[in-house]
Order: sequence, then C-alpha cells, then structure tokens
Amino acid sequence: MPSWDLPLWLESLTRVAPSTRDVYSRDMRDAVLWLETQQVDSPNAATRRHLRRYLAFLDSEGYARRTTARKASVVRRYFDWARRTDRADSDPAAGLSAPRGSSTLPRILSAPELDALVEGSPRSDDDPVINLRDRTIVELLYGSGLRVSELCGLTRADVAPEFDVITVWGKGNKQRRLPLSKPAAEELSSWLERGRQDLTTSESPADAVFLNRRGRALSPRDVRRILDRRAVSPTHPHALRHTFATHLLDGGADLRSVQELLGHSDLATTQIYTRVSRERLRDIHRQTHPRA
Repeated sequence: MPSWDLPLWLESLTRVAPSTRDVYSRDMRDAVLWLETQQVDSPNAATRRHLRRYLAFLDSEGYARRTTARKASVVRRYFDWARRTDRADSDPAAGLSAPRGSSTLPRILSAPELDALVEGSPRSDDDPVINLRDRTIVELLYGSGLRVSELCGLTRADVAPEFDVITVWGKGNKQRRLPLSKPAAEELSSWLERGRQDLTTSESPADAVFLNRRGRALSPRDVRRILDRRAVSPTHPHALRHTFATHLLDGGADLRSVQELLGHSDLATTQIYTRVSRERLRDIHRQTHPRA
C-alpha cells in the first residue's frame, strides 16, 4: 500500500509496544482495504463521510463496540499523522467516534449464502486448482470457526496426518486444537496432496498450507477477495466464524465448549452468540407460529 505509507506510519509509533503495533497495522490495513473498495486510494482522498461509513460497516458486521472503538482510534491516529506529514491536506478523522448502535449482534449467513460460498457463485474462479483452494478455505472458516489470521498462519505441521484435527495459533499466541468436519478434511486433503503443488514456485514458503496465485503465503486480504468473488453479497471472513458459533449453539452445544472452539479467553465474549440464537428463535416464532 505505497500510497498510504503504512510502514512509515508504523515506524513513527516509537512509544508503542510491538504487539500493539501489530494490532495497529492490522486495523489500518483493514481500513485501507475497505476504503480502496470505495475508490479512495490515498489519505488525501478520504473524507469524513468515508470514515463514518467505514465505522458503520464495522458495526453492521457485528464487531464488538470496544473493537470498533479501537479501530476508530487507530484511524484517528493514522490520519493525524497523515496531516502532520503533509500526506493529507486536512484531518477527516478529527473527533471521529464509533457509532453508538443499539445492536452488537453479528451477522449470521443464511443457507443460500453458505451454499454460494461453498459451491461458488457465477463470479467464482473457473480454475479447478483455485476453486479447490477456495472451497477448502470456506470449509475451514465455517466448519472450524477459524479467524482469518489463524487460517493464513496454518502450516503443514499444524495438520494432523489423518486430516481430522488442526492446530491453530490464536490471539496472544495461544494454541488450540480443532476438529475438522468431514467436508473440510476431504477438501484439505485434496488441496495439500494434489492442488497446492500447482501454485508452488521457487519462492513459495515450504510450510504454508495456503498459497496465493503468485505462490506466496496467503494473506487476510487474499481471503477477503476470495470471499468477495464467491459470495452473493459482501461477506467478511468473520461472518463465517459468527455463523459457526451460532449454529453450534442452535444445535445444542454448551457455551463452554463453544468458548474453547473459538479460543475466547473470556466467556463473556462468547455469550454474544446466545443473544444471536435467541434472536433467531424469535424470528422463527414470528415467521411460523400462527398466533405470533
């Protein structure tokens, strides 16, 4: 992202811990990715309206209020730097705050949306190798509830020989082992044994499970593009994780088990999905009961 000069901005954060700098980098890259979908290609082209729409987008995607507030803080810090270094004529983020929406419920994908992601929409890639990789990614995000960073960080050593379990490294470098659904295991086996080699180049990392078209390790940005290509409507990778958790609870899983599978350190973070399930039950009741 040369026009945004994110590496230079990160270097300017001299009093920030390395772990915090990583969060800032990820948050601002996400913001830039979204802004570029709105034809905003530099900090000087961004307006306050663009940034407010971005925060509204985060709210609609179900991010927790504190997460959206953190991302707003990162955006403010970046644009203040952009103004001070003459990369922007003014600061569109001055005083910008996260929207105070009444709902923090994450968006849950419908059955047709999931089918389109798995099977592919008319926009899906016709290359069978790329299509195999993309199906595998969808199966892992939904079938095991992975964060996109966890998916991109998978190595061959993280995959059990029987393709029934994977090891992921979550926030805070915490490790957890996750079972694979049968479809995910089958797709992952096919990808590693037959598909991956077609994307491998002399510069490909030997241990990365997923590669992009250039043979490099897959990035979160690559994953978002894959989902955009396959989805019937804009879909954030985290929506698959939300759907995974909600479907588990709908199916009778206890909250502690879902907490373990998601890798949440705090049970309160997982409890948002109990609200989602209650809302879904109310919707079903309203739509199907004759006296609702």
